[in-house]
Amino acid sequence: MKSLLLFLFVSICINVHAQRVVIIGIDGFSTEGFNGSKHPNIDKLFEKGLITLSSRPVIPSVTLPNWTSHLTGQGPEEHGITANNWTLAKHPLQAIETDADGYTPSIFKVLKDKKPDSKTAFYYNWAELINPINKKYLDEVSFEENDKYQNNYAKALKFIGENRNDPTLVFLYSVHVDHAGHGHGWMSPEYVTAIEEVDGEIGNFINQLKEQQLYEDTYFLLLSDHGGIAKGHGGVTMNEMQVPFGITGKKIKNLGKTDAFFNSNRNTSWILAKLFGLKNIPRSWTGIAPTEIFR
Repeated sequence: MKSLLLFLFVSICINVHAQRVVIIGIDGFSTEGFNGSKHPNIDKLFEKGLITLSSRPVIPSVTLPNWTSHLTGQGPEEHGITANNWTLAKHPLQAIETDADGYTPSIFKVLKDKKPDSKTAFYYNWAELINPINKKYLDEVSFEENDKYQNNYAKALKFIGENRNDPTLVFLYSVHVDHAGHGHGWMSPEYVTAIEEVDGEIGNFINQLKEQQLYEDTYFLLLSDHGGIAKGHGGVTMNEMQVPFGITGKKIKNLGKTDAFFNSNRNTSWILAKLFGLKNIPRSWTGIAPTEIFR
């Protein structure tokens, strides 16, 4: 009887924390773009979780500062990345906390430090995106050229399957929506088409996870960095400063489309840390994990 109770206790403890988390990052995907396009696969993915359309980027509403905020739990005033040309070798503002190699601590570092058996992957198609992240905490890194991202989706699927028994964090990013905005204008037909195209790829990705029985134990996040206006961004208009945020998984409330909580891009790593049950968060992380979203 004692052995049975111990087994049940251990089983419950194992299942409290996330088995895997997949971040679907769509650069330049604004709230305006969400409202002005069709995305049935995104809608279906988060129908048992939540989507808010009032999530705020950090300032400036620029790519590298915002994705760094997502992945480090900080704002630019803490992580020191204020522009897209940041490099480890040359930057004017020092981070308030760094690891031994000079990088501000990311969620990948915290996960690896606390759970050494975890697996991490970073898939991207904008070259500068990786610059603020210490690669030694990543098990797989894949860059795809010329705004292509379909091969990275396939690689991510393979990576998840190969590591199905380990805690896994996958960052799956594409810049093509942002580039459609720059090239043709935010809310242009080309911009809307870019959103609807990636929605189809997301649907295929989810269906393959289901076929491989990798869906039920997975948490999914939908993230963006900023919106845009005309053919640019970086300012403080509502077109630039509102983005969708979505999350779904076993411990996430079913709130549907909601404005029941305030959210910032600096909250993402805190949410991920809570999902994985990580403690002793870096002191430089200034975001929060909104309590309203958890069961």
